[in-house]
Amino acid sequence: MATKNTEELQQEVRIAAVPATVFRFLIDPERMKLWMGTSVTIDPRPGGIYKVNVTGRDIARGEYLEVTQDSRVVFTWGWEADGSPVPPGSSTVEISLVPDGDGTIVRLRHSGLPADEREKHAEGWAHYMKRLVEAGEERDPGPDPLTM
Repeated sequence: MATKNTEELQQEVRIAAVPATVFRFLIDPERMKLWMGTSVTIDPRPGGIYKVNVTGRDIARGEYLEVTQDSRVVFTWGWEADGSPVPPGSSTVEISLVPDGDGTIVRLRHSGLPADEREKHAEGWAHYMKRLVEAGEERDPGPDPLTM
């Protein structure tokens, strides 16, 4: 059994778009699919479902805890696979949008991950944050190589 560690995964990117534009990519299922997921079922309000088939085989599921217009989204996270070391709802993802001139700093914090899962999740989030930058700046991120 994996042990929990209080350290959290943190990543940050800058998107050349205002927070209101970036926010839509976090709460609109069709926009979310542009950067992450083959199918997205979300109800972005406290208590609402967060369910994203990330790769066509790996389904992340949780529940929204906080949705603050144009500035912050918090949801629980885990994988639906039997025996997953990160079961649904067992960790928390916080995404903050900070205005930065004509752009937005996107800060992602993922807490509650077992120590031996942190590197794999860091790689995944780095991949999807790059795709979010592309989509948020109105460029096509192209097919996701993780879904192939």
